[in-house]
Amino acid sequence: MSPPTPPVATPDPVPARRRRPHRAWSVAAVTFLTIIGAAGFASLPGLLIDPLHAEFHWSRATIGFAVSVNLALYGLTAPFAAALMDRFGIRRVVAAALTLIAVGAGLTVFMTTSWQLVLLWGVLVGLGSGSMALAFAATVTGRWFVARRGLVTGILTAAGASGQLVFLPLLSWMVERHGWRPAAVTVALAALAVVPLVWLLLRDHPADVGVAPYGATEFVAKPPAQRGAARRAVRALVSAAGTGPFWLLAGTFAICGATTNGLVKTHFVPAAHDHGMPMTAAASLLAVIGVFDIVGTIASGWFTDRFDTRRLLAVYYGLRGVSLMFLPLLLADTVHPPMVFFIIFYGLDWVATVPPTIALCREYYGEDGAIVFGWVLAAHQVGAALIAFLGGLARDAFGTYNPVWYASGALCAVAALMALVIRRRKGA
Repeated sequence: MSPPTPPVATPDPVPARRRRPHRAWSVAAVTFLTIIGAAGFASLPGLLIDPLHAEFHWSRATIGFAVSVNLALYGLTAPFAAALMDRFGIRRVVAAALTLIAVGAGLTVFMTTSWQLVLLWGVLVGLGSGSMALAFAATVTGRWFVARRGLVTGILTAAGASGQLVFLPLLSWMVERHGWRPAAVTVALAALAVVPLVWLLLRDHPADVGVAPYGATEFVAKPPAQRGAARRAVRALVSAAGTGPFWLLAGTFAICGATTNGLVKTHFVPAAHDHGMPMTAAASLLAVIGVFDIVGTIASGWFTDRFDTRRLLAVYYGLRGVSLMFLPLLLADTVHPPMVFFIIFYGLDWVATVPPTIALCREYYGEDGAIVFGWVLAAHQVGAALIAFLGGLARDAFGTYNPVWYASGALCAVAALMALVIRRRKGA
């Protein structure tokens, strides 16, 4: 009888190698944090109207004009910034923009006349913020992502709301307790603090680190630097201007800007203060809008990947118009449940329009989609600039913001109809 065969030793199983997250997600994370760090400057103008009026006796229309210059340049710079990112790289353009924002915001503490407010906050901060506009998010998603573009666009768009959530309560507390100058310095330092993060961690293209875009089936070579950034931006505008969808997208987005940045972000706090609500309470309500904007925008990005973008835009604008029509009835000296409901409802819709608008620009204009979206964003900011100025003018003339709320609600109904008129591109 042969002896039993000894058992064969089996090697311990080798643990499966854990896959590292795709580099695109870290780039998106840096972009998200960068936009948050730069968002402080966008939170401040609505808090400055009453303090500057009290200290310098400037009219609200004058202060609103400086804000409108800021908003207009924010938009008009965006398409050129997208082209400059193609020429010099995302990292260099964004670092320079953040530095310009810090300089403009920081020097406002020394101003004594209204033209200095227009120059510093309107021109310098406007130019810097335009280079940090949503075209930045569109460029990052266009280069680094093939799959999940709508979702990532929604997340990056929500970064501005996250910054608003972080900065608004702090800045309003500073303005009430210590005056507006410490708040301006805080904004400048926040923008400047992000510059090293951008320089060290942000990369211009997946090919720079030897990877394919997220969701791509093959490696994509880095395109050569595009010279003639201004010429390319203008050429993209001329080409897009010959198409109907461009004007419909620009028109709807102009109304979007008028009814968000131009109206609510600029004039909600002074309007609530007119009804006896403390500035800190009103600013906190705006911050809550930022909370629900994050949810709404990310959800909108998810919807954009799955549903008809034109119908999404129509629903968003229609709901926004209804909410603005009710706002004059809700303003009071205290925060009450109907006002909280408005804040939640409006917050979910704040910039939910961005992911489907970017998707339509990409669908119609391909490689120039980010630059065309920059021009559409310019229309957004021109609409915001007009309402920022006209809102202050209406308050000076009528002693109330009510006519502006009702007119903006009606404009949203027009935007909803315009969105439905946009035709889908053949083969899309």
